[in-house]
Amino acid sequence: MNVYLDNAATTPIDPEVIDAMVPILKENYGNPSSVHSDGRVARALIEQCRKNIAAHFNAAPSEIYFTSGGTEADNMILRCAVRELGVDHIITSPLEHHAVLHPSEELGKLDHVELSLIKVNELGMIDLEHLKVLLQKGKKTIVSLMHANNEIATICPLDEVGAICEEYGAYFHSDTVQTIGHYHLNFKSLGLHFANCSAHKFHGPKGIGFIYIDKEVKMHPMITGGAQERNMRAGTENIYGIVGLTKALELAYQRLEEHQKHVQGLKTQLIDGLKKIVPDVHFNGDSESKSSLYTVLNVCFPNTDMDEMLLYNFDIAGISCSSGSACTSGSNTGSHVLRAIGSHPDRPSIRFSFGRFNTAQDIEKCIAAVDQIFNKK
Repeated sequence: MNVYLDNAATTPIDPEVIDAMVPILKENYGNPSSVHSDGRVARALIEQCRKNIAAHFNAAPSEIYFTSGGTEADNMILRCAVRELGVDHIITSPLEHHAVLHPSEELGKLDHVELSLIKVNELGMIDLEHLKVLLQKGKKTIVSLMHANNEIATICPLDEVGAICEEYGAYFHSDTVQTIGHYHLNFKSLGLHFANCSAHKFHGPKGIGFIYIDKEVKMHPMITGGAQERNMRAGTENIYGIVGLTKALELAYQRLEEHQKHVQGLKTQLIDGLKKIVPDVHFNGDSESKSSLYTVLNVCFPNTDMDEMLLYNFDIAGISCSSGSACTSGSNTGSHVLRAIGSHPDRPSIRFSFGRFNTAQDIEKCIAAVDQIFNKK
């Protein structure tokens, strides 16, 4: 049986989440926009889920809008900020997920919009002083920085960035897809105007997430054609997905500290094991730090005669892992994140990412596979 170490791409759905969704699929099939009793039951269920989700983040239920996931939310935030809020300056980093970088680049081609990239160091940490310099241009600005990098595990100090944005009157968005369900987040105290979530990153279903929009920010929808989500996102709500998202969040936060300790232990186990069997192994970005995202480890291996086939060799050995973001793993362009931090372009890198269903035995199997690949007798 394969060992699944690609949880940053997607996580296996928790059986309890499935159990919560099945009755909705079977019995609560009413359209939440319908006025009859079946519709009203569905609407009440969605609003209870919205209330439960908001409570995890010190948000008002009216600030939570359901989406198809993180990519839709990123696009909505950036495109609507330019179209609706008069933003003419986007500040982001070269390390962002393409769900932020690509719309930012598209918007930056408009005559009235400027795109600026914050300097980063070799660990993937942003230069806060450079951020201040960029904000001094005096334009109406949105700053978009992910909370934790999905490839190299570096964490952005949201509280510090939020304080800087407040000082300069900038909107602040963070793609929190990799950290919701893995850390406690208080959207208000962090100074966030926007944040987003994808349920499948914390053992929930795919195709459902939410966007947080501070109630002081007034925007129109990106997707039109219906009055759903209080006129902010047209389309019939994915009710069973919303229930699954809510249940997955509940389970994640019920035993969060226990999950953190368990997963951090697996990451440390792999780091220690690799150091013992692979000479000159390195860890990209801030992956090795105790303060990094505990679910991700990006390993820079020594050169071998199989560099181009390394990921396939892991697959053959029964280890499911990744060379970077799942959204770009099918391309041959390499990781834009590793290029941005100047990480050993001539050496192969593999991302291992962990979830609460992984075990110490999984890590031992992974270490054995690495030993077989790099130390063939």
